[in-house]
Amino acid sequence: MPFYKKSELPSKEIVPGITLRSVYLANSMMTFFDLEPGGEIPLHKHPHEQITYLVKGSLKMTVGEETRTMQPGDIAVVPPEVEHFAETIEPSLAVDSWYPIREDYVLDK
Repeated sequence: MPFYKKSELPSKEIVPGITLRSVYLANSMMTFFDLEPGGEIPLHKHPHEQITYLVKGSLKMTVGEETRTMQPGDIAVVPPEVEHFAETIEPSLAVDSWYPIREDYVLDK
């Protein structure tokens, strides 16, 4: 199916206050994160390339040794195996792109 509505995609709360939705093809993936204030994605790393675009809200994000408070329109680039962390400051929406896809974020299987 080539068209979707974000609101109709399956969702999953991955940690308290952070809900994930996703779409994907064989080699690429896009995820949508609805983040409530105080929600945290713990420090972690993975073998995937990740690009995060903040659509709305405010998010404190650390990538490697650098921390920034992201505002709408800001982009963070996370290379494979680089530790990173995110904390929500206000209600936010972030869109991430991934290569390769994250099997753990495929919600319709």
